[in-house]
Amino acid sequence: MSETGNRLRKLLESPNFDPQNYVKLLSQQSDGDRDLQEHRQKIQNLADETAQNLKKNVYKNYRQFIETAKEISYLESEMYQLSHILTEQKSIMESITQALLSADKDETSKEMQAAFPKDTEELKQRTLTSLLEKVEGGKNIMDTPGRHLVYNGDLVEFDVDNMSPIQKVHAFLMNDCLLIATWLPNRRGTVKYKYNALYDLESFAVVNVKDNPPMKDMFKILMFPESRIFQAENSKIKKEWLEILEETKKNKVTKDRHKTEEEAPTSPVRVSTNPFDQEDDEPAAAGESVNLSPEWIQELPEDLDVCIAQRDFEGAVDLLDKLNEYLKDQPVTQRVKELRLKVDERVRQLTEVLVFELSPDRSLRGGPKATRRAVSQLIRLGQSTKACELFLKNRAAAVQTAIRQLRIEGATLLYIHKLCNIFFTSLLETAKEFEMDFAGNTGCYSAFVVWSKSAMRMFVDAFSKQVFDSKESLSTAAECVKVAKEHCQQLTDIGLDLTFTLQSLLVKDIKASLQSYNDIIIEATKHRNSEEMWRRMNLMTPEALAKLKDEMRSCGVGSFEQYTGDDCWVNLSYTIVAFTKQMMSFLEEGLKLYFPELHMVLLEGLREIILVAVQHVDYSLRCEQDPEKKVFIMQNASFLHDTVLPVVERRFEEGVGKPAKQLQDLRKSTRPVRINPESTTSMV
Repeated sequence: MSETGNRLRKLLESPNFDPQNYVKLLSQQSDGDRDLQEHRQKIQNLADETAQNLKKNVYKNYRQFIETAKEISYLESEMYQLSHILTEQKSIMESITQALLSADKDETSKEMQAAFPKDTEELKQRTLTSLLEKVEGGKNIMDTPGRHLVYNGDLVEFDVDNMSPIQKVHAFLMNDCLLIATWLPNRRGTVKYKYNALYDLESFAVVNVKDNPPMKDMFKILMFPESRIFQAENSKIKKEWLEILEETKKNKVTKDRHKTEEEAPTSPVRVSTNPFDQEDDEPAAAGESVNLSPEWIQELPEDLDVCIAQRDFEGAVDLLDKLNEYLKDQPVTQRVKELRLKVDERVRQLTEVLVFELSPDRSLRGGPKATRRAVSQLIRLGQSTKACELFLKNRAAAVQTAIRQLRIEGATLLYIHKLCNIFFTSLLETAKEFEMDFAGNTGCYSAFVVWSKSAMRMFVDAFSKQVFDSKESLSTAAECVKVAKEHCQQLTDIGLDLTFTLQSLLVKDIKASLQSYNDIIIEATKHRNSEEMWRRMNLMTPEALAKLKDEMRSCGVGSFEQYTGDDCWVNLSYTIVAFTKQMMSFLEEGLKLYFPELHMVLLEGLREIILVAVQHVDYSLRCEQDPEKKVFIMQNASFLHDTVLPVVERRFEEGVGKPAKQLQDLRKSTRPVRINPESTTSMV
């Protein structure tokens, strides 16, 4: 570069450069247009040289640009994963905080109760007495000493068979029973309710009813052989009812057990001289025959504690099986009951440990086989339903984590290959492990089928987000769906067919994709039609002509040779040739995506595309005045009708398995008439 060019570059690159002042000064110093033109040429040369240097630097650093883009992509994926981890940590911290606050609240409540026990119980009894005065027929309920109110509230009772509301009730939960009272339509003084039923806490079980809008916030009370369903005002009150009912039942069981233990050693041995009392003494005499003196029975509770602490779950369950076998034909005596109470507490602890082993919070590495130990022991403890539920939750969390950790690659098809490989391999391994673990529990197989469908929804969400939400081309979407179908077909080897589920979940996105691509083809065809000059194609080189012949042959148009002329000419319009290639491509990709629910969508799309081309040819024949061009347009119309449309019908029938009557009717209705150049009539 010359010295003048260097000075000009330094001037333009200076941080204090002012374009307006520079132009003003330049116009004052120049003698005329010639100086301005020369200066303009210098600036243009400098710009060209700068652009050339920039292009060289781009080529020189091209690999670095690619690597930087990859690193940015990886960083974005890692930031996404980090965001999820932080969200999970936040939820864990919030749950810990709530647990600590709840523990503090419970401790404060216990301290207050210890400080004022008598006042609290007397207050509850007075409250219950005042409330029962409002219940017609409830005066005798307070005859039981020590009975006090725990919780009360309004509920709506529903019919168990048809889930229709029956009546509004008011429930009184006491420390040993549950009172149900109905609302009186005509109140008399302070009386609001009427006695309906009184249930002992040990006579019923409480079951949560899963929300199924509009039926929600319900729970069921089971009293064999009948049951009742109640609805709370909201989910918070329902939760309070369930928790307080469960806690009150536990407190009553604990209190009764302590009472029995206190009375057992102090109760005197009754010596009866009445001969009719001999029958009552027989169970006790029979109870004395139960031998609980073996050393292994005496040390059983401690041995269970050791097994649980050492995570010897198999040994703990073996001990329980041995005890159950030993006591199977023995009478139930007081000593047996006491032993059972001690053992049941260890069983509860063992169950909690096994449940924790299967929780999704534990490490998910090791695959489905890592859960086999805990699952098998839960099944041996008679809790196969809980084992099934926890196993499937564990595997769902593992699949979700694997999908979330999958890197989002630039190439969509590559990402889908990896996604399908991870998901369907995990599903296959889970199915094999499930079949092995729950071979003797056929009732759990329905839960696995339901879980498989929910897992498929998780897969389709990730699949659609990458394929359809990112607006990929129809060919890419078709290849991705084909890959997913092939992987899904592999599950039939183990008797699990989820193809219909996959199709039903994808049908909405595929319909939208087909419709979108259909609109694109129609718009492109209309745009080409607006610029149509009705001239023959000149491909200029034999190679280009050979390439076009191969493309038409791959589209199924085998008779294309008759439309090629001398040299490199083609006796067809560019618009008609481009339309043929685009429509056949749409048909092929649509057949890759095809399943019965998409039949009419694909058929109507083809029909709309064909009508656009046919109507354009018809309009051109009616409006064209040049006889030679009319003959050429008629030749293009014959190509469409006699060559392209039959190929479309045949290929559609091959791909679908049945003929398309709509396409046949369309071809018959658009039959071209062999006309002379002066005629203005074109189509029938």
